[in-house]
Amino acid sequence: MQHDLIAQARTWLAEDPDPETRDELAALIEAGDTQELAARFAGTLQFGTAGLRGELGAGPMRMNRSVVIRAAAGLAAYLKAQGQAGGLVVIGYDARYKSEDFARDTAAVMTGAGLRAAVLPRPLPTPVLAYAIRHLGAVAGVEVTASHNPPRDNGYKVYLGDGSQIVPPADGEIAAAIAAVGPLADVVRPEDGWETLGEEVLDAYLARTDAVLAPGSPRTARTVYTAMHGVGTSVLTAAFERAGFPAPVLVAEQAEPDPAFPTVAFPNPEEPGAMDLAFATARRAAPDLIIANDPDADRCAVAVPDTATEGGWRMLRGDEVGALLAAHLVERGVSGVFAESIVSSSLLGRIAEKAGLGYEETLTGFKWIARVDGLRYGYEEALGYCVDPEGVRDKDGITAALLVAELASVLKEQGRTLLDLLDDLALAHGLHATDQLSVRVEDLTVIADAMARLREQPPTALAGLAVTSAEDLSQGTEALPPTDGLRYQLEGARVIVRPSGTEPKLKCYLEVVVPVADAAGLPAARARGAELLAGIKRDLAAAAGI
Repeated sequence: MQHDLIAQARTWLAEDPDPETRDELAALIEAGDTQELAARFAGTLQFGTAGLRGELGAGPMRMNRSVVIRAAAGLAAYLKAQGQAGGLVVIGYDARYKSEDFARDTAAVMTGAGLRAAVLPRPLPTPVLAYAIRHLGAVAGVEVTASHNPPRDNGYKVYLGDGSQIVPPADGEIAAAIAAVGPLADVVRPEDGWETLGEEVLDAYLARTDAVLAPGSPRTARTVYTAMHGVGTSVLTAAFERAGFPAPVLVAEQAEPDPAFPTVAFPNPEEPGAMDLAFATARRAAPDLIIANDPDADRCAVAVPDTATEGGWRMLRGDEVGALLAAHLVERGVSGVFAESIVSSSLLGRIAEKAGLGYEETLTGFKWIARVDGLRYGYEEALGYCVDPEGVRDKDGITAALLVAELASVLKEQGRTLLDLLDDLALAHGLHATDQLSVRVEDLTVIADAMARLREQPPTALAGLAVTSAEDLSQGTEALPPTDGLRYQLEGARVIVRPSGTEPKLKCYLEVVVPVADAAGLPAARARGAELLAGIKRDLAAAAGI
C-alpha cells in the first residue's frame, strides 16, 4: 500500500509542470510522509456545478497547475464535442496565489485545442468576466477564483456561452471529459497564440453599470468601502465616479489586492471580525453606509449606522438587503420576474406578489437564479444580488453597491434611512427574521451523519413550533430538481438544512415571520423573532447531533 502510494506520487511528480509543487511533492516523498501523501492522493478534486475549489498544493486532491491543465483540456474537449471548435473562451482571474498561472495555463490549453482564448487584462471582479462572455460572443468563460475562501484555496469556475454558470448535465459531461484526459505530455500547450484583452472590455462593463440607476436619481450617499484585500477597489471606485456619487472613503488596510488576506481570518464580510476595520473607518468618517465586497467582488455587504448596536454600526443580513433592493426596484416601477434561492427569505415573494410581479424560487446558487425566464432581479441570502441580468447573469457586487447607494440617497433626501424602510416592510408584510446555523467541520462525515440523522428522525417541533411538513429535497419537488437538502415548514417559520457546495460546512437556514400591527409593536416583534430563532437553532442542533 505504502509502495503504491509512493509510486503514484512519483508518477504525478514526473508530469508536474510547476517547480514549486514539484519541490513540495519531492520533499514529501523524500520524508516518507505517507499520511500527507495519502490525503493528497485519496482521489481527485471533483468537478461539479461550482467547478473546482480546493487548497493549493501538489497532488490530485489539491488545486495546482496539473489539475487546472486537465480541467482546461476536459472543458476544451467538451466544447468541441458540442460543435464549438474554434469558438472563443474568455478567461478571468482574481489576485489569489497562482490565479494568473492558472489563467495562463487555461489560455494555452484552449489555444492548443483549436479554440480561441482571450484573457482579461489583469485581476478583475468575477462579474466583469461574466459580462465579457456575452459581450464578446464567447462560447464559454472561466474565472479563476476561490471567492471568499481562506488564503490557501483557489478555484476554477466555468460559464457557458449564455453567461451563466454551468448546471447539470453540463457539469457531469465536463467532469467525464476531464477524467478522460490522458498524460499531461499529450495536452498541447503553446507558449503564445491567445489574446490579452485591453481595458476596453472593462470600459464596456463600466458603461453598462450606469444602466442599473434611474436617470436623474439622487447620488448623495456617502460610503466607506472595503475590498477585503480583493480586486474590487479600482472597479467600484470607477463605477461610483462615473455615476456621480461621492468618492467612497477606502478602508486603507484592505484596499489593495493581497493574497495573504493579512487583516482577516476569513475574507468574507459575513465572518466574525471581517468588518472590524470598516467599522473603525466609519466611526472616523461618519458616512451614510458601509459597503464591502468579497475578494472577487461578486458579493456585496452593507452596514448602516445604528445607535442601538454596540459600536454604532450594524451589518444588514443578506435577506434584508435583498428585500430593500426589491422594494427600491418596485418603487421605480420595474417589470419582470423576481427570483431567489429556496434558502433566502420568503419576504421577496410577498413584495413581488403585492407589486403584481412574477416570482420564482430556485435551488441554491446563481447558476439557477440567472436562468429564470424573464428575470429582472434575483438575490441570495449569502450577499449575492443580480440587479442587471441583461448585463451580468450572475451575482455582481459592483452594480449591487451602486443600487444600494442610490436607494440610500433617495431615502436621505426624504430624511429617512435603510432601517426606516425595513420597518415599513415589516409593517406591510410581517417581520421576517432570518438567521443561520453554520457548522464548519474538519471531517466531512460529520455532515453526512447529521443529514442521515435528520432523515431518519425528523424533528416534530422546534422552539415549541410544530413542524407541519418535512421534505427531503433529494427526491426533488414539482418545482425543483433533486438536491441534497431538507426543508421543514413550521407554524410561522421555515428551516432548510444542506451541506455547503463550496466549503466544508453544514448550513441551516432559519426564518420566522412575526405579525406586526403597528410601529409601536416592532420592538416586541423583533424580540419575539430573536427568541424563536435562538430556540430553533438550539433544538435543530440537538436534532442533528451537531
